[in-house]
Amino acid sequence: MRGYSPMGALRDKSSLSQGNFMNRSDLSDALSRRTRVYFQLVFPFSACLLAANVLAHPQQTEDTEAAQTTTLETVKVEGRASDLLGIATSASQGEVGQPEFKFRPLSRVGELVEVVPGAIATQHSGSGKANQYFLRGFNLDHGTDFSVTLDGVPMNLPTHAHGQGYLDLNSVIPELVDKVEYGKGPYYVDAGDFSSAGYARMHTFHSLPEGFVKFTGGEYDFYRGVAANSNRIGRGDLLYGAEVNFFNGPWVQPEHSDKYNGMLRYTVDEGNWGGSINGKIYHSRWTATNQIPEALVEQGRLDLYGTMDPTDGGNTNRYSLASNLWSKGDNYKSELNIYAAYYDVQLYSNFTYFLDDPIRGDQIEQKERRVIGGGNGETTFYNNWFGFDVDNTFGFQVRHDSINGLGLNHTQNRQLLDRKSLSDVEETSYSFYYKNQTHWLEKFRTIAGLRTDTFVMDVTDRLNPVNSGNRTSTFVSPKLSLIFGPWYDTEFFINLGYGLHSNDARGTTTRVAPDGTFQNRVSPMAKQRGAEGGIRTQAVEGLTSTLAVWYLRSASELVFAGDAGTTEPTGESERVGVEWTNYYKPTDWLTLDADLAFASAEYLGVPRYANNVPNSVGRVISAGAVIQFPYNLYGVARLRHFGQMPLSETNYDASGNKAWGGSTTLVTLGGGYQYQNYKVELDIFNLFNSKANDIAYDYTYNDQPGGTPGVGVDGILKHPVMPRMVRVTASVSF
Repeated sequence: MRGYSPMGALRDKSSLSQGNFMNRSDLSDALSRRTRVYFQLVFPFSACLLAANVLAHPQQTEDTEAAQTTTLETVKVEGRASDLLGIATSASQGEVGQPEFKFRPLSRVGELVEVVPGAIATQHSGSGKANQYFLRGFNLDHGTDFSVTLDGVPMNLPTHAHGQGYLDLNSVIPELVDKVEYGKGPYYVDAGDFSSAGYARMHTFHSLPEGFVKFTGGEYDFYRGVAANSNRIGRGDLLYGAEVNFFNGPWVQPEHSDKYNGMLRYTVDEGNWGGSINGKIYHSRWTATNQIPEALVEQGRLDLYGTMDPTDGGNTNRYSLASNLWSKGDNYKSELNIYAAYYDVQLYSNFTYFLDDPIRGDQIEQKERRVIGGGNGETTFYNNWFGFDVDNTFGFQVRHDSINGLGLNHTQNRQLLDRKSLSDVEETSYSFYYKNQTHWLEKFRTIAGLRTDTFVMDVTDRLNPVNSGNRTSTFVSPKLSLIFGPWYDTEFFINLGYGLHSNDARGTTTRVAPDGTFQNRVSPMAKQRGAEGGIRTQAVEGLTSTLAVWYLRSASELVFAGDAGTTEPTGESERVGVEWTNYYKPTDWLTLDADLAFASAEYLGVPRYANNVPNSVGRVISAGAVIQFPYNLYGVARLRHFGQMPLSETNYDASGNKAWGGSTTLVTLGGGYQYQNYKVELDIFNLFNSKANDIAYDYTYNDQPGGTPGVGVDGILKHPVMPRMVRVTASVSF
């Protein structure tokens, strides 16, 4: 009987069934267990008990296994090709492994999130800055409603100098990512802040089958080197890797971008128990070409790859240390993750040129430094109650951000002119959750959960003490999923749930704006609720196909504000959409995928002619083919498309001109040849040399100095896609 097994045997084929978020080395091994009928007492939420389960003596689990009478076959998880029937919570949940995205050419690391069907990563600034992400009708700016973790460490940054939920993935080395788990919608109890549109959980390798050295060179002074290896030391594996990347880009003002990454991981994996220590370092600096006025380009006054302020750019650092522990027995599984990180950033941006200061210009500096500490833990008990297979999961997530020097300054050529704001923030979040999965019938199971999120925000405004203060807020979010089947290798899903995203702590205490006007405080969090109906089928051999129809309503929308270069809360909104994803492997040498996502977003409580959500992408199409030829040759082709988007609430700017961002279609070709331990690859990005937009906005600016403060023109400002680029990679393994 496919999709059903006593005591949740199939549930251990993948971490998706349990919603785990830490080290998953055991995901590819099904547990051997004998059905037990007993009632497991509910244990209190406490780190002590979770740690005790995680650190359970290994001999105990070994003795338990020896007493078992039933042995299940080992199941190898291979990402989108794997069998998730009877495992996944929703049709839009899935997993992608390194064997799949190792053939996917990446022009920038942020595109790694595009393995999530329907997701797009673009850029409106320099290579060292976080990407712009689009998913389910959201312009996520830099990650407001899309969360990412790396080995259990959260990557989103609340109350960030540039924008709420800022998500910079430049510290990820793609070659060391083992797999990416993803889900969309607010239906998962272990996904909290910034996760209502979706989440991605990236996991790095425990060890490498072989070491490698890789070098890539390409047009526009692109140079990248990566080296990694692992060695057996004692009972564990030591993995180490490093990356260095230089890039000038096609810009009139070269980026002079340089990036350095390092990773060191030691893992002990004894199957039923283990642990790891993972350290990462990242540094980057760059000169940025931000979005530019479309009118100036059309008039021939500015090159498409030109800049309005050649001193824009920035530098950033991130250092993290994390420890993961896990243990499992015949009737439980526990995981614990503890992490600490240091982060700093300086961003120099000039989005409005001479609008506010016609003499010295409008360049701003956004800066901060922070220390992050936290932990996550969960335990799942596998029971049989009155003849029903039941899983009970208890978990917690704790995080504290200590943010110092959180500032917005007026600068010229990166030199300080005036301080606009300067704050210190202490922000703590506590989350607890419970999930119950019950197999009521052979073809029917439910997953019900309850999550609580509490935010404690303490703001010290150094320039205007009246804006100092503290706020505390708690939100309880229930979740429910109904799963029917499978019949003929087809499963049906109904998902309901509440979610949230937190707001910038400064906005929750601010009473007086910098210009002296009174300002209403915002809530510490924006509540969201959503629903989804979906189908997952593997009825056709080699084909995995999912179809999902979804709805999401947000109490508050965060949108980009050009004058401040950050996000601001707006009114209530709702979205509806449909997604169709397909992964087809008809033969061993051919792999095809095609993902189509359509969404509509609008504000509520406003006239229909003014209810567009700016920068909400309504259409995303991604498709690709990988062909593995004889004689160790392979070829890959990918198409990436996102449709037109409204740039204003009314579709028009203040001058009455149409305000729409044009659609963008990019094609990439790649191929490679391997001879023994040597490999050569060739990638051509933007094959047809499209001049379309990577991102576009509509707001007021002034491109001429000497005018009247605050007086400018309304128009479209855009950032083009990268032109056609050819890159060659040579690597050797050992």
